Amino acid sequence: MSLLAVDQEKCHRDGICAEVCPAGIIEFKDKDAFPTLVDGGDKRCIRCGHCVAVCPHGAMSHATMKPEECPPINENWLFGPEQVEHFLRHRRSIRTYKKKQVEREVLTKLIDVARFAPSGHNLQPVKWLVIHERAGVQRMTEFVVDWMRHLIKEDSPLAAALHLNQVVSFWEKGDDFIGRNAPHVIVAHARENDGAAAVNCTIALTYLELAAPSFDLGTCWAGYFNAAATSWPPMQKELGFPEGNVNYGAMMVGYPKFKYQRLPLRNDAEIMWR
Repeated sequence: MSLLAVDQEKCHRDGICAEVCPAGIIEFKDKDAFPTLVDGGDKRCIRCGHCVAVCPHGAMSHATMKPEECPPINENWLFGPEQVEHFLRHRRSIRTYKKKQVEREVLTKLIDVARFAPSGHNLQPVKWLVIHERAGVQRMTEFVVDWMRHLIKEDSPLAAALHLNQVVSFWEKGDDFIGRNAPHVIVAHARENDGAAAVNCTIALTYLELAAPSFDLGTCWAGYFNAAATSWPPMQKELGFPEGNVNYGAMMVGYPKFKYQRLPLRNDAEIMWR
């Protein structure tokens, strides 16, 4: 089929699809015409599906998706402002986990939700690495400790700024302030030469973090892990990304050991108006 197909019996020629198209590739040549692609539109299309998703009549089909393949929005499931606020304030960074593995099927479903995060030009560049076995997480944590010891030995300003002496001391005493004894770590990686990759991976990991409680899971951004994976060659080699791909973020994941009961306070927003 062509890139776009219009069911002329359903189309109301209301122009909504043309108005929402991010690439501006849909046009109406006259008031009685049906929507068509502009010249060269097939090359400019970013395959976002906006035209299919927005049509209230189910008249637009795209070569990569048909309206019947796209689930309808359930109005009863949408949050109001108070529910959204509660949902977002309910999120906690989890640093104490049960000694229980999360099934691969559950983590797969979690990542399946995160893949719907927005990305520049809908390129969807984010790839995922799941360190599922506890022994693998432990090994990666040891690489992070090696990186810390290297920075301390080199008297790096970063070592003092991140209190790495203290973190390593805790580690040597059996207290894991790096991976928090999390059973799993999920890493987002993408092409090193993609200028938007860092932002896209961060957004995708944020989706993953916000979706996790619906699976009874807790998460925490793995800052030390991420810093080491970004700059420590031995760890980068051990991670084994495809050639040309690099780490852009990591998340600890597991079943929370404790349940939070209240929504803590935060500073007021500082807002400038123009």
